[in-house]
Amino acid sequence: MDAAPVSAAGAALEELAAHAASLHAASGGGLLECFALIPDPRDRRGTRHSLAGILAMCTAAVLCGCTSLADVTAWVSAAGQEILAVLGCRRNALGVLTPPHPDTVVRVFTEIGAQQLADHAGTYLARRALPAPAVFPVAGPDWLPAISVDGKAVRGAVGAEGLVPYLLAAATHGSCAVIAERLIGPKTNEVPEFAPLLRELNERVPLAGHVITIDAGHTVRAHATFIGEELMAHYVMTVKCNTPKLFDALDALDWAKVPVSHTASQTGHGRRERRTIQVIDAPDHVKALFPHVRQVFLIERHVTRKVRKRKKNSRKYKTIEVKTAVAALCITSLSAREAAPEHLAGYVRGHWCIENKIHWVRDVTFGEDSSHIRTGSRPRIMATLRNLTIGLIRQAGYTKIAATIRRIRHDPRLLLTILGLRPSPENAS
Repeated sequence: MDAAPVSAAGAALEELAAHAASLHAASGGGLLECFALIPDPRDRRGTRHSLAGILAMCTAAVLCGCTSLADVTAWVSAAGQEILAVLGCRRNALGVLTPPHPDTVVRVFTEIGAQQLADHAGTYLARRALPAPAVFPVAGPDWLPAISVDGKAVRGAVGAEGLVPYLLAAATHGSCAVIAERLIGPKTNEVPEFAPLLRELNERVPLAGHVITIDAGHTVRAHATFIGEELMAHYVMTVKCNTPKLFDALDALDWAKVPVSHTASQTGHGRRERRTIQVIDAPDHVKALFPHVRQVFLIERHVTRKVRKRKKNSRKYKTIEVKTAVAALCITSLSAREAAPEHLAGYVRGHWCIENKIHWVRDVTFGEDSSHIRTGSRPRIMATLRNLTIGLIRQAGYTKIAATIRRIRHDPRLLLTILGLRPSPENAS
């Protein structure tokens, strides 16, 4: 091997290592240190409570199940002395720890930079989820760190020009932690914000060697070029009719002659699911249509579920089985040496964690779509705190968000553990 490529690869790895070493400092270490890096918009004169302490208390309130700003301020006002001590609240003339006034919390939510809060919270979660840069090139098929990108409407809020604001987010597979977030402008859509989102994330977290999974709406040539050349990462994309030439080329392949490479089955929630994947190397005419594509594959999902159906001319019901089948065409920049069929199937299935384990939880557990926090930066700050809460709970090893919140509400020690804080010795029992 030539000396020049070896030295170039070594330099690239050194740069990635330097990025990884600086990630801890960029996130501020612990949660309080992370929040302390956010610029405080308040006048220093008369400031009694640190911004880091206020944000940490608001995070604790959301961890206890508070879904509205009024609930958050009420929880902060009623917090116990142990919590106030750990979060560094000030003492009054009698030596009693005092929480920030509700008006102070509301003022912070109104004035703080929402994007800065999202960046620091995302970096904090990324440091815990992605402790080291991915090593590449890989010697053989193996799991690579994967990140899914998808958007969500904050339906309870009112953004610019009276439109519902959208947030485009990047979340890790597995731990399902949102590590980047970007507000989409009122006169655009998710596609133009895709590259800025990942470019800013790449400045904080090296994405080289990672797998970026996206849905069909982002399957465009510019994104493939950006991921492969600027980020030095890989992509897994779903192909639908919004890219007609590419879809027709894939659909025309003789899939009947391609053997099933991997099968997975799952039973639960009253249904049986069987997923198959067929993979081939990308033909030359497909490579000419899309940059960096190495493999193409077809995923089919067969679901059998039981439903109750009313009998004809009767009040009685009978249970019947309903069978459905869904197929998806996909492309990837991963070669057969880098990803086996089971890996590709896992990346596609893992992509939907951002919908099922983050967006769904925000809507159902935290009632985001029915929230009455509507204007200014406050809806977005609450969305960021919900993302942070979900990430903290999952990274602590808990999978059932609602059940864990109920436990946290009645267990201050568990609350502090999930926040990564320790009780003050003078308040420890």
